[in-house]
Amino acid sequence: MPIMPSRRIFLRAAAALATAAGARPISVDAQQNAPDPTLGRTLVFDESFASLDPAIWQAGPKATTHEPGFYGRSAFSRRGGEEGFDPYAIVADPLASGGHALEISARYLGRPMNVPAYYGNALPEFQWISGNLQTARRDGTILRGWRNGYFEARMRFPAHPLSFPAFWLMNGRSILFPKTSVEIDIVEHKGWEHRLYGAYLHEWGQPGERHEGVGVPTEVDLTSGYFRYGGLIDGDRCVLYFERKPIRDPKTGAALEWRIGRASEIDAQGDVFWPLITLALRSDVPFPQPLRPEDQQARLLVDYVRVYGS
Repeated sequence: MPIMPSRRIFLRAAAALATAAGARPISVDAQQNAPDPTLGRTLVFDESFASLDPAIWQAGPKATTHEPGFYGRSAFSRRGGEEGFDPYAIVADPLASGGHALEISARYLGRPMNVPAYYGNALPEFQWISGNLQTARRDGTILRGWRNGYFEARMRFPAHPLSFPAFWLMNGRSILFPKTSVEIDIVEHKGWEHRLYGAYLHEWGQPGERHEGVGVPTEVDLTSGYFRYGGLIDGDRCVLYFERKPIRDPKTGAALEWRIGRASEIDAQGDVFWPLITLALRSDVPFPQPLRPEDQQARLLVDYVRVYGS
């Protein structure tokens, strides 16, 4: 197997497994007194996906100048599709708040592909097309970004032996000046772990590289419906939420609050965070043998993305 251009995969797997080993589901009752993170904040961005606006959303590989921008076993499609398959669609869904949702799909093609800069075009297990949307471009343009606020996505995850959807944030300077960067993974979900997801804070590069991570157990099947995943960024504070309740340390039950070590650097540079919505396929788990017909496609549904400012 070729070396994957991802520096996250081993850290994420280790953090999730370590925290999940002693995890217990956190009940809603234990969190019911926590304040709603939207209270006292103004809605500054409300994307309900009536359409996929190119002035807001860039499709394709992650905006970066130091790696190809792909992850795992699938190629991220540009707008309009790759190899005859377009993974982006607006679909009717009565369970979504507006009666429609963004659908990002992953499909197995199982034949040689010709996706620019993709490392898996000739590898049968890697011949998938999936999607990645972001409010930034590879030339460093930030289409939408905010320094502080509460970032939230309401999503329904697929159940799948390889799927790896995520809602996450990167700082703007990470695109053109990748020596150091800040990544906040509000949620990452493995499609075979129906009641567990991962949340992470990564400050990449030296000096001061550091990583935080937690496996978040839930009392509900995350593939059974829509749920809200949020992150509050306030100065150097980072607090993550599930259904608008702060996630808690599975060992202590205390609400987690991480510190962003590079907050003063971000402020001095006038930097902002920009969101990404990704449906990837993991490459660190065995490929299904055989791959069942029903697993040759996976679908991530996104009801909305919202940002509440201070």
